[in-house]
Amino acid sequence: MDLSFTADDEGFRDEIRTWLAENLRGDFSSIRFRGGPGDEHMFVAERIAWEQHLAAAGWTCVGWPEEHGGRGLPLWQEVIFHEEYARAGGPGRAGLIGEGLLGPTIIHFGSREQQQRYLPGIVSGTEYWCQGYSEPNAGSDLANIATRGDIDGDHLVINGQKVWTSLAQWADWCFVLCRTDRDAPKHKGISYVLVPMDAEGIEVRPIRQIIGTAEFNELFFNDVRTPITNVVGEMNSGWKVAMGTLAFERGTLTLGQQMAFEHELNEITELARANGAALHPLVRQRLADLWTRLHIMRWNALRTLSVDENVELGRAAMIGKLFWADLHQAMGELAVDVAGAHAGITGPDYELDLTPRLFLYTRADTIYGGSDQIQRNIVGERALGLPREPSP
Repeated sequence: MDLSFTADDEGFRDEIRTWLAENLRGDFSSIRFRGGPGDEHMFVAERIAWEQHLAAAGWTCVGWPEEHGGRGLPLWQEVIFHEEYARAGGPGRAGLIGEGLLGPTIIHFGSREQQQRYLPGIVSGTEYWCQGYSEPNAGSDLANIATRGDIDGDHLVINGQKVWTSLAQWADWCFVLCRTDRDAPKHKGISYVLVPMDAEGIEVRPIRQIIGTAEFNELFFNDVRTPITNVVGEMNSGWKVAMGTLAFERGTLTLGQQMAFEHELNEITELARANGAALHPLVRQRLADLWTRLHIMRWNALRTLSVDENVELGRAAMIGKLFWADLHQAMGELAVDVAGAHAGITGPDYELDLTPRLFLYTRADTIYGGSDQIQRNIVGERALGLPREPSP
């Protein structure tokens, strides 16, 4: 695969780089490099303002087709946008879940009416989304969901619990997996439903984490009503839609993630130089190893970006989560080793600086989004064609 960029691509890179340099200053200078994983609770109002500033300039949903409000950028220019955004210190996107997950799902699986209703709010940065997938007994084994959706006239009535729902306290809508046919086999009888977060019967409970923040939440649904017209795809066929959403999650945003990791590694490297840790040969070796693995992450992401017509991950893409989770954990461990005793110091109200926050947050990398054990099963069974793991 040719991983080089054309002259037009590099011209586009100059355009977005210049725009970001001119706009990530003044009122927005304080949110550079803020609001990413582990820091998503910070500067929420400012990041929403930034989202709408991006939208006004046409820099949201850049890869979406023009008919749906995007720029219709070719794949490689979409890659460039996410790389340059991360390199410039663009803050964590308030509209990330809508733009990166729900929007492409609606474009691919939704009705024309759903596209007309829900896509404009994502493009304009005026409506925000959260994801209702995981449950207390359905995390990596997502098909084990127990949340029910019962038909009542022209509505679904939803009852159940979701957990680890990012940014639910600030979201306007949630896309929810619920079981609408309890007699169907495990992966059947599931529907993918859009639910307003201001509906009667929804309770949001923030979950305080080890790093002291609470961007994750529990969601409780008690007789929550949403119109049947909010079912995406066909009733009882939500598993295919849900897998499509997960495939989009492995798309071009991965390149922005890689650049964010690179920024963290640069900060660790600068600290090692400042406090003398870089003089230790093992520290230098670990820094070089992480630099190498970051570039492998980028190259593998570039060659696996294309999603086929069935919205399924290619075999090479199946190693992505397993690879970067281990990489990021190693980065967190190196950060505290470089910082030494300073890594154990916290500020007022449990405010953590980069090194302890990075270490503590990355403990979850090998769990959320599919644990390492599940990722290895996916690689073995789907990529390598090995026999399924025996049931207990």
